[in-house]
Amino acid sequence: MRWFHMAVIAVIAIAFVIFALQNLQTATVAFLGFSMTLPLALMFLVIYLLGMATGGSARALIRWAWEGSKKPADTQH
Repeated sequence: MRWFHMAVIAVIAIAFVIFALQNLQTATVAFLGFSMTLPLALMFLVIYLLGMATGGSARALIRWAWEGSKKPADTQH
């Protein structure tokens, strides 16, 4: 199973390298008065990393809430 995961990671890495090499042009992004011009591949990487961070945080929050809901309620007043 480890070889399968390594193969999937390698395919994703190769796909990203191909994407980066084919998208060397720059793009401008604007948000709330700020604008930034970066290579498209770099923007893709930043968005992917932000998605990983927020997705991991949301998953941890859901797990924390789920485990907290399973604990017996404290009946002491």
